[in-house]
Amino acid sequence: MLPYWVTGAAAGIVSLHLIQKLLFPYFWHDLKYLLKVIKYGLTMEIYRLRGKIFTVLDRFVKQAERQPHKPFIVYEGDVHTYQDVDRRSNRVAQVFLQQGALKKGDTVALLMSNEPDFIHVWFGVAKLGCVVAFLNFNVRSRSLLHSIRNCEPKILIVGADMLGTLEEILPSLQKDIGVWVMTKDCTLPSVNTLLDKLETASEDCVPVNLRSASNLKSSVLYIFTSGTTGLPKAAVISHLQILKGAAGLWAFGATADDTVYITLPLYHSAASVLGIAGCIKLGATCVLRKKFSASQFWSDCKKYNVTVIQYIGELCRYLCNQPVKEGEKDHKVRLAVGNGVRSDVWREFLGRFGDIKMCEFYGATEGNISFMNHTGKIGSVGRTNFFYKLFFPFDLIKYDFKKDEPIRNRHGWCEKVKKGEAGLLISKVNAKNPFFGYAGSKKHTEKKLLCEVFKKGDIYFNTGDLMVQDQENFLYFLDRIGDTYRWKGENVATTEVSDVIGMLDFIQEANVYGVPVPDHEGKVGMVSVTLKPNKSLDLEQMYEQVVTYLPGYACPLFLRLQETMEMTGTFKQQKFRLVREGFNPSAITDPLYFLYSSKKSYIPLTKELHDKILSGQLKL
Repeated sequence: MLPYWVTGAAAGIVSLHLIQKLLFPYFWHDLKYLLKVIKYGLTMEIYRLRGKIFTVLDRFVKQAERQPHKPFIVYEGDVHTYQDVDRRSNRVAQVFLQQGALKKGDTVALLMSNEPDFIHVWFGVAKLGCVVAFLNFNVRSRSLLHSIRNCEPKILIVGADMLGTLEEILPSLQKDIGVWVMTKDCTLPSVNTLLDKLETASEDCVPVNLRSASNLKSSVLYIFTSGTTGLPKAAVISHLQILKGAAGLWAFGATADDTVYITLPLYHSAASVLGIAGCIKLGATCVLRKKFSASQFWSDCKKYNVTVIQYIGELCRYLCNQPVKEGEKDHKVRLAVGNGVRSDVWREFLGRFGDIKMCEFYGATEGNISFMNHTGKIGSVGRTNFFYKLFFPFDLIKYDFKKDEPIRNRHGWCEKVKKGEAGLLISKVNAKNPFFGYAGSKKHTEKKLLCEVFKKGDIYFNTGDLMVQDQENFLYFLDRIGDTYRWKGENVATTEVSDVIGMLDFIQEANVYGVPVPDHEGKVGMVSVTLKPNKSLDLEQMYEQVVTYLPGYACPLFLRLQETMEMTGTFKQQKFRLVREGFNPSAITDPLYFLYSSKKSYIPLTKELHDKILSGQLKL
């Protein structure tokens, strides 16, 4: 018979386990994740104390030395090993070094679609110590010129498939910016070719001191974001942010044996920082696709033995909308990493495509806060706890939707919401969690900061996102606030869209906002306009204006014609009521129109057309 103390101890352990499962069901999940965060933080701190900054680029060079023949990038069936990418990026660096076109600290703007040479050029100029600006290839004309001027590049490098876009802006481009194209010859004036020079360039490494970083907080990338207002802004990405982002796949459980499928655009931080840099951190293989294809997605996953996929919410919905086929669960994908998937799509995705761990996360490109759903709780963007808030302090505060600003009490301080209530997510800015802001005008950086929030002298980053924290400390994304909405995985700045529409000579005012559509992630663009006296609405010209000067995801699909524009008490355009009323022609007496691409015009939005949109018969 066992001694009483043994049976007592066993009973105690069982009781503790039951109490833990009952009161703290996520304890071990949280502990495991927290230990990973601490481990990675300590590693970076040790490097800092030693005075040695080990960047993602340094990591890549080491991986190329350690596993030179391992596939790094697989693209359209072609395999590019770690050594291949290292050597070709050396060629890029050598071309610009020999030409004397670049020096350490210069900025290089990159206008290229998804292809291996995007990565070769990125790494090549980074080896010269240059900051690389990723330009959104969907952006055209005025917005593209603004983006280029904003980051003040020494040179602009353009992909072969972007020559049409280059030709549009070339006459207006600053003359002191050197323009290079990824071709062997070019007829455009004052444009240099790069492809021919790469063929004869040396594969030797350039001096290591050119890329060496003296500070983790020094800039390494500019990634453009619509933010909350105006034209695209160049978010400053430091070595510290890239190192944190690169650890995302690892934190979710990916390993060097994984093959990661990237269909998102490389100009986006999800693909470049989490995806490419994440593969470098692991020493894994990346299957890169030029553009997402719902019909080819799973066949690619099977063909290349993909084990990790990246997504945005819309991507998962597109996959679920594909016709059902046999063998849809016959693949090796085990992790799906991304953000923005709705709960209903999440459930449908798992039920249809198999036992895949959905790794939802939250993080703004320029932000200093992120969350990771390491438990797989459907609908949540992540978890928090006492210890996490010690490392990454944040709060959810009360927000006035009509005034479009945080609520302050009679003492002038912001107030925190209770659990279960919606609040504006703000994160504390301090030495450990800095906000690096935007390149160019300081006013854009200052606009994203809230001061004197809870006490004198404190500073918080305003994410512009409404979130809610439940009783179990799971966090859920609810909506964007202010002058931004999200559609097809992209932030759309309403002021940029209204500026483009306001250029039309018959428009008096344009008020742009996002409206929800059933079974669609995010909000679709809608614009309410008033006309100048004695002017009429030209629907074909309106269509031509938006499709010419705006990226596809930013074109308002719905148009509302009003006699007068309602304003708030602070003389801002009133959006709250317009968003609530939506685009229902049966409930709105104002004329409504729909952007119809096949007719190259806006057409009257009838009840029949409205019903087709709601039922999904008409694809948006």
